[in-house]
Amino acid sequence: MFPTIASALAALFYCLSAFLIFKQLGTAQHQRWVALTPATAGMLLQAAALNVLIIRPEGLNLGFFAAFSLIAWLISIQILLSSIYRRIESLGIVIFPVSGLSTLIASLPFTDHLITTSNHAVQGHIMVSVIAYSLITLGAFQAGLLAYQDHSIRQHHPGGFIRFLPPLHDMETLLFQFLGFGFLCLSASLLTGFIYLEDIFAQHLVHKTVLSIVGWVILGVLLFGRLRFGWRGKTAIRWTLAAFVFLMLAFFGSKLVLEFIL
Repeated sequence: MFPTIASALAALFYCLSAFLIFKQLGTAQHQRWVALTPATAGMLLQAAALNVLIIRPEGLNLGFFAAFSLIAWLISIQILLSSIYRRIESLGIVIFPVSGLSTLIASLPFTDHLITTSNHAVQGHIMVSVIAYSLITLGAFQAGLLAYQDHSIRQHHPGGFIRFLPPLHDMETLLFQFLGFGFLCLSASLLTGFIYLEDIFAQHLVHKTVLSIVGWVILGVLLFGRLRFGWRGKTAIRWTLAAFVFLMLAFFGSKLVLEFIL
């Protein structure tokens, strides 16, 4: 009962925050905190709901919807923290309602997918993996906005929503910050997986491992290209989205098949 109530309130606060952000686009900077306060409350309520939904006496419940809600929660935190230094709260117009909806769906009585292990190293591996996926997901969303912004400017139509986004240079800098941290977390996830999992290439894990490695290689090449050759613009967007596709297939694709198809 508690997760359902907390999730409903979280969704309400998230949607209120998204509405206030939309209404305050282009207004004075100090007013954004009025709009972000409900999202902060929503984030705390979602954390309380996830604590009950995921952490069970018999193990971790990381079913499809619970995992999706956890990743959405982490993305919301990243937006709230990044908004302290950069005016990127406009990302919350889309992300916050999605986060609220995800926690509502996760609180419904779906079949649990319990990971029954008391090994803290394995639990740490799982959480680092989730953090990596959330950072790269946010990077992909950032890349989509960057593509839209770049296209609008090239077509000489920089009006509307584009006017409230940070400059292209700041958007690219933020994108590579997300991807850099995401790459480090993904590297740690793969390393701990090889060390602590009994067989990372077992039949039920091999597709997830291979797809994650492919995504990791794509991200590594992109970050090297950025440092060595100054890759940016469409090149950065394409490589980011390619890495995102492989990693989401690895994480959510495998969960969808194992939990709902097989």
